[in-house]
Amino acid sequence: MKARIKLIEGVCFAGETGSGHAVVMDGPPDSGGRNLGPRPMEMLLLGLGGCTSFDVVHILRKGRQDIRDCVAEVEARRAETDPKVFTRIHVHFVVTGKNLDPKRVDQAIRLSAEKYCSASIMLGKAAQITHDFEVRDS
Repeated sequence: MKARIKLIEGVCFAGETGSGHAVVMDGPPDSGGRNLGPRPMEMLLLGLGGCTSFDVVHILRKGRQDIRDCVAEVEARRAETDPKVFTRIHVHFVVTGKNLDPKRVDQAIRLSAEKYCSASIMLGKAAQITHDFEVRDS
């Protein structure tokens, strides 16, 4: 897996993934940015949320659960001093479907957190990661 990050101007960077997708990352104006994109640390949270959501949806579909939507709301706290690593991360899942079994949703989230989600497992080495969920019927 590869990525390339190129300075555009100030503290604005274009990131290109090995699969050919691009994203702009930028800092706040007080750090020399123009607020043109997410902060790099926000990208880490998006990566974690995307990785674990992918797993949860995949596991539920494999288990023949009629899932219609999955939203992961990720909230994090960072250390006060440099390096300002994440110290706590909480992921709240809102899973919507028809007759979803809450036990299967819980199991999918646990499997992602403990076995499949590389981002969660890696960030879990530095931060305490917790999860909860709600199931909505559609």
